[in-house]
Amino acid sequence: MSKKNIKLISISGNIGSGKTTLTQMLSKKLKWKPHFEVVDTNPYLFDFYNDMSRWSFNLQISFLNSRLNYLLDVIKESGTVIQDRTIYEDALIFATNLKDMGLMDSRDFQSYMDMFNTVVHFVPKPDILIYLKASIPTLVGQIEKRGRVFEENIRIDYLKKLNELYNNWILSYKESSLLVIDVDKNKFEENSKDFGDIITKINRHINGLF
Repeated sequence: MSKKNIKLISISGNIGSGKTTLTQMLSKKLKWKPHFEVVDTNPYLFDFYNDMSRWSFNLQISFLNSRLNYLLDVIKESGTVIQDRTIYEDALIFATNLKDMGLMDSRDFQSYMDMFNTVVHFVPKPDILIYLKASIPTLVGQIEKRGRVFEENIRIDYLKKLNELYNNWILSYKESSLLVIDVDKNKFEENSKDFGDIITKINRHINGLF
């Protein structure tokens, strides 16, 4: 894989793993165009964290729609785009978790998955997926640090189940080149050496040295 073929870099990870921060840092350092997940302005998110079973389907459809529209725009972009969260996570992690926890009924889940399986064929796959792996204490610490009001009611069991699904997904991931960063150990936001280590690994992936 050569640099000229790199169109889309995607960063995945649980809530609080540092996706937005790393997207900002890599965009600035490598001159890539960033795309951030729209969270604060999602019309369903506050309601969802207060009543997950009532608003789960609405929330997931809203995220799927916004991600689809963005990825269709990526096709038209010149240069490299770096994306905060993938479309795969919407279905394989978040919607699946809601179904498994009994927070989305089977009919809504099947309708959602039918839509996901249709739209995913029309969007580009990432050239490189960067997975930010983090323990529950690290995630909770990051969530508390950023202090978003709508995240105050996130349940620990919800985060734990998401982590299990993330780790299982990554073990079987074959869509693209994969780079796993352990954010319990790599403090890229605070440590320039750790951030430099990520840059080195990305360059190796871009140049096929992995």
